[in-house]
Amino acid sequence: MLKRQKKTKNPFYFKTHLELRESTGLKARNARELVSIIKEVPGSVIYYHTHVFLQQHQFLSPEPPNAFAYWVTTALGEDALGERLGSIDICQFHTIRQLREKLIEVIEAHLFDAKELRNAPAGKEFDFTKSRSVILPTPYVAHNLDEMVEALRKVTIRSIDFHIFNSRLRLEKGVNDFSNWIETTLGYTKLALQLSDFDPYTYTLEGLRSHIINIIENSIERELQYAKK
Repeated sequence: MLKRQKKTKNPFYFKTHLELRESTGLKARNARELVSIIKEVPGSVIYYHTHVFLQQHQFLSPEPPNAFAYWVTTALGEDALGERLGSIDICQFHTIRQLREKLIEVIEAHLFDAKELRNAPAGKEFDFTKSRSVILPTPYVAHNLDEMVEALRKVTIRSIDFHIFNSRLRLEKGVNDFSNWIETTLGYTKLALQLSDFDPYTYTLEGLRSHIINIIENSIERELQYAKK
């Protein structure tokens, strides 16, 4: 029996989630108020305005990198600050705390050098929203790579979303659930690295599904070729 066909006693249970959004009631009129509130809001607010925002706006061109960059550019007309906030690569941060600190650093550096404080027009204030995930089980379970691919073809994109994006911050390891399980349970270190060593924010959710399946299937094909030698 090939390694990929052996069934582990610690299977991968596919989950999905619902993203519930709720306004905090907090609003910012300018960059100073923005950074002041960023310092105090729960991590779920930072997550919503960065990760969830980016996923929701994948089809816009040019692609807005996060809600803070989008707002300071369009509402405040602070192009330089918008560019600095937009250049923050949210994929490199393993915790919301690290990302929050970077946002604060960029905005405060701008305020230190700013000659004037611009206010947003009435009705264009930044509305802080929080995100809450309700995690739900699915009927899909994988005991090996073959079953993993089969399940990946069937689960909803909300399940893909949960195991790729939510997990990176939940695990605080910079890896997704698929990569983590494939390495720690199945022992495919190289495959696990391939599944974590790409920017998921450059794909649509369906594109992510296809990309993950292709990576795993290529690994399976290499195993088959090796077995024939």
